[in-house]
Amino acid sequence: MTGMAAARIGLQRARPACAPATSADLTVFDPATVKDESTYAEPHRYPTGIPYVLVNGAVVVDDGRMGGARTGRILTPK
Repeated sequence: MTGMAAARIGLQRARPACAPATSADLTVFDPATVKDESTYAEPHRYPTGIPYVLVNGAVVVDDGRMGGARTGRILTPK
C-alpha cells in the first residue's frame, strides 16, 4: 500500500514489502473500526481502531497503547 507511493516520490531505503530478513513497518487495523479523532482544535489526537503498529520490527503501539520504542528513522528523497 505504501511502497509504491514511497518509490514514486523517491524515498531512499523505503521498505516496500514485508519479507524474511527485512525490517518491517506494519500497521494492524480493522477498517470497520478505524476513526480519525483529530479536529481543527486538537489536530494531534491519535486515531482509534489501530491496535498494533510495528516500526522497524519493534512494537510501538501494543493493544492500542503507545509504547516506548523509538525505532523509526527519517527517510530522505533521492
